[in-house]
Amino acid sequence: MQQRAMPMEEGKDPGAGAGAGGIRTSQYKAMPLRLLQLFVLFLAFSITFAVISIYTIRHFGIYYSVMDTVKSSFQPCLEEPNGLEQWIKPPSNLIHTMSDKELLWRASFTSRIKQYPFKRVPKIAFMFLTKGPMPLAPLWEKFLKGHEGLYSVYVHSLPSFHSDFPPSSVFFGRHIPSQVSEWGRMSMCDAERRLIANALLDISNERFILLSESCIPIYNFSLIYHYITKSKYSFTGAFDDPGPFGRGRYNENMAPEVNITQWRKGSQWFEVNRKLAISIVQDTTFYPKFEKFCRPACYVDEHYFPTMLSIEASNQLANRSITWVDWSRGGAHPATFGRSDITDEFFKRLAGKQHCTYNNKNSTMCFLFARKFAPSALEPLLHMSTKYLGY
Repeated sequence: MQQRAMPMEEGKDPGAGAGAGGIRTSQYKAMPLRLLQLFVLFLAFSITFAVISIYTIRHFGIYYSVMDTVKSSFQPCLEEPNGLEQWIKPPSNLIHTMSDKELLWRASFTSRIKQYPFKRVPKIAFMFLTKGPMPLAPLWEKFLKGHEGLYSVYVHSLPSFHSDFPPSSVFFGRHIPSQVSEWGRMSMCDAERRLIANALLDISNERFILLSESCIPIYNFSLIYHYITKSKYSFTGAFDDPGPFGRGRYNENMAPEVNITQWRKGSQWFEVNRKLAISIVQDTTFYPKFEKFCRPACYVDEHYFPTMLSIEASNQLANRSITWVDWSRGGAHPATFGRSDITDEFFKRLAGKQHCTYNNKNSTMCFLFARKFAPSALEPLLHMSTKYLGY
């Protein structure tokens, strides 16, 4: 009996084990069902979210508005200003990388509509053609003080020269990209055209006057500004000189663009209005002829602009210069005045009898500037300018 009990006891253990195995099997069957339910629920949620998203995009454009917002956030970095200001605002920096060909092309842009769609105050561009230093700069500073917005300053010096004007100076940052220029050669006219072209980039510049480092203004700013801006004509000398230093310099190869009867001579120190300034920088007809056939002893800076402008716009020229010089001492160059020359008598002589026409009427005020003054003349000029020059 005991022996049977033992198997029974042993048989009991297997029975118990079989019952536990059944429980585990049922649990394993339940788990896939639960996972399947979760998957179906997730799938239903995803489909529902997708349907809602598509509906929202189609009817409210949220996707596109979000994309537009992201896109617009980058626009200030990529997009150029497209208002009128970019066309009328003068360059903040005169230093650029344009070649002369590119600069002249850019400067030749002009509007065919005479009236400006903004309040434009005409300015005078004072263009200084120098070798380097500006020894008379303090006098010019005194002359220009208080008249900001009515003038612009441009300086063309040798490329090797580096100016050291303080930030408070009217000459600070006013040097343009330059090249070497030689007196009497086409490179001199190239420098003058370069000055004009840079000044034309400021649409408010209406009158353009070429000066040297030895020039001084002999009246106050207000008087000079009124005289120039109210003139119907540009102050460029262009006369027919039948002698050896006039027609004697003419080369027959200049024809047919320039005949000997059209050959003119004039002072290098000119003043022109904006229209004539554009004519100078856009010229491709006369430039090649003068470059090739007017070389020393033909001094191109005395003939190129006077001849070209007299052919194209003689009715717009006053046919005289407004820069006074003294040729009484003879020689190839006018007299230079130093410290000892600046006296009361000198100023009386400078303001002496003058006769010319201004806007087709007789006038005794003919010159606005004078040259040549040495650096040593600065101190007495500053001391006496208030009394005799009005500034």
